[in-house]
Amino acid sequence: MKTMKNHTIRLLEIERFAIHDGPGIRTVVFLQGCPLRCPWCANPESQMVGNHLLHYEKKCVKCGSCIKACPHGYISFRNGRLVFDRRDCEDCSLCVEACPQSAIKIAGKDVLVDEVMNTVLRDKDYYQHSGGGVTFSGGEALMQIDGLLSLLESCKKEGIHTAVETCGQVPLSHIERALPWVDLFLFDIKHTDAQKLNLTVKGNWNLIQSNLLRIVQDAPQKVILRVPCIPDFNLSPAFIDNVFQLARELCIERVDLLPYHTLGKDKYLWMGLQYPYLEKSLEADSLLVYKEKGSRMGLDVRIGG
Repeated sequence: MKTMKNHTIRLLEIERFAIHDGPGIRTVVFLQGCPLRCPWCANPESQMVGNHLLHYEKKCVKCGSCIKACPHGYISFRNGRLVFDRRDCEDCSLCVEACPQSAIKIAGKDVLVDEVMNTVLRDKDYYQHSGGGVTFSGGEALMQIDGLLSLLESCKKEGIHTAVETCGQVPLSHIERALPWVDLFLFDIKHTDAQKLNLTVKGNWNLIQSNLLRIVQDAPQKVILRVPCIPDFNLSPAFIDNVFQLARELCIERVDLLPYHTLGKDKYLWMGLQYPYLEKSLEADSLLVYKEKGSRMGLDVRIGG
């Protein structure tokens, strides 16, 4: 078996003991970079590759240590609040080190695959006993194909189940290269209307659909369709019906309906941004009617991941 290099990847964070991103107890590895621009994105710091300064205002005691630590004067007080000049910030992390409350963080860093695997392997026993494994998410994990393949191969050598959460908007060659190493694709379907998908999230439905068809050609049992149910975007009987019909045509057994939530709202504030979408989360019970319809069609429909 070919051994891959110890690639450097752009890592956002690693979440251990996750239970909603594939079967069993899992470690979720979030990689940075995404081709889509969903206004409801729960991880806005995952979209653009780079260092993103996050300021947790609720932790901040306004002691001024970060202002003194910044060598370029890019942090100041205005109207009783700390203001960060993120455009000119050089990511020196001196403000992070100076903050006594850990109220400042730099999201995004380059790490070696071996470093990631050291964390992944800590919970190998939990994967084996729960039927779990590792899920690669983002952003869009398949954008960093060389590093991802190195991670996937390392997992398979350890006998660890692998899942990839994807929006599907990547080159077909990336899908082809990943297929032999992935046990499960958590494939997001945000809309089947090409114009609306492109207008709202910069999506290319033709590419996404082609990549889904390629995966299904190899093994439909490798796919769970995941549908973020977003009010004022895709939450309609017509769209959900389209997804159910697509699943049946492609022999995909399971569809997960993911209720819109605002759990990522604070992250926008931490990045100095305004939250760009609806302020109220969607009640999970409102999706029961769709779950029942999908079940009548012979699908395994679940609310939540």
